[in-house]
Amino acid sequence: MRKEKCFYVGTVVNKFSFKGELLVKLDTDEPELFTEMESVFIEIGKNLVPFFIERSQLHKSLLLRVKIEDIDDDAGADTLMKRDLYLPLDFLPKLEGNKFYFHEVLNYKMIDTTHGDIGTITGINDTTSQALFEIDNNGSEILIPLNDHFIDKVDRENKTITITTPEGLIDLYLS
Repeated sequence: MRKEKCFYVGTVVNKFSFKGELLVKLDTDEPELFTEMESVFIEIGKNLVPFFIERSQLHKSLLLRVKIEDIDDDAGADTLMKRDLYLPLDFLPKLEGNKFYFHEVLNYKMIDTTHGDIGTITGINDTTSQALFEIDNNGSEILIPLNDHFIDKVDRENKTITITTPEGLIDLYLS
């Protein structure tokens, strides 16, 4: 499986028991969606390797306690520590309206109601306190807060997002 065809689920952050159970910190607002996984891809080196899940359950907020098939002791669990987990994109439920997955809108055109086409979405930076659209405007970068109040329309057919930003925000980048 290629990484481009998958989405990031979370990272193995700790061992839970001496029987090979692991704690995975999930990257989601809906952790309960991941309790029924039958398998998962774990990044080892530059490869995504499939593993089958015997059982899993939520363990405090965004932690998932996982027992992976054939990982039965501390030594086996140690080999998976700090590894990232992935699932195929088709595992995600389809979103409609103005809701979207970050990976889904990459390469969409960003249309501002005042300035028109301001560029192409090249990424979404979610490492800051507020997620930001990263937009390429003819080689210059424009950063726009990912705020539901700014988003007027997500048009999947035409691959555009129409926004209305506060006065002066876009001008900061265009002048």
